[in-house]
Amino acid sequence: MIATRAAGAADTGAPSWILRTGGIAALLLAAGYVATLPLFAIVGAPPEGASARLQYHVTGATAWWGIVVLSVLTDLLFVPVSVALYAALRRWNQPAMLLATAFTLIFVVLDLAVLWPAKVSMITLGEAYATATGEQRALLVGAAGYPSAVLDSILTPVYSILTLAIGILGTGLVMLRSGFGRATAIVGVATGATGIVSVVEAILTGTFPVLVVGASLLTIVWLVLVGRGLVRLSAQK
Repeated sequence: MIATRAAGAADTGAPSWILRTGGIAALLLAAGYVATLPLFAIVGAPPEGASARLQYHVTGATAWWGIVVLSVLTDLLFVPVSVALYAALRRWNQPAMLLATAFTLIFVVLDLAVLWPAKVSMITLGEAYATATGEQRALLVGAAGYPSAVLDSILTPVYSILTLAIGILGTGLVMLRSGFGRATAIVGVATGATGIVSVVEAILTGTFPVLVVGASLLTIVWLVLVGRGLVRLSAQK
């Protein structure tokens, strides 16, 4: 039975280089997430409001630039991971994998086009705020109004958490029916479900969702399992 499932998983019709590239990208993505954890611990959670955010960004700029670089790289790494997972799992449920892949790529686009530019603006303005005085600070607070409003918006967890959570949940559900690996599938479902619940928590409480920490840790575990699984599949072809 195990041999049959393994053989079925290997028979994906996907080129081995796509699976291998996706597997390596998933492992690098997990490593990137791990590298950002101590940086987030250093800077702490940002406050709400333009003025408060500027004062918050007066210090910790180096750590935040490190977070930005790592986060942009990890966002981009989701592209080959998503392509490889779609190629590996489409034979079991192509419509579901199309939907899951679409949500994952929507997450990448929104993160890169909306959220990280807003955060870069706040970091840059915070650096200028540190050396500004009087009227200059008032102008900087005004300039920070828009990016601060974007980051404080209730849509932020939708963009940065919900879209990816739906993508991972959908992928995990398809994995349950495939020979990819039951442990990977279960962790994927748990990751997606936790991410979705954390967004509900944020909407209901209006505060930083505590569950997002658990979802982030589960995402790291899931990516390691996905990376190993894709590399293993590529070696079987």
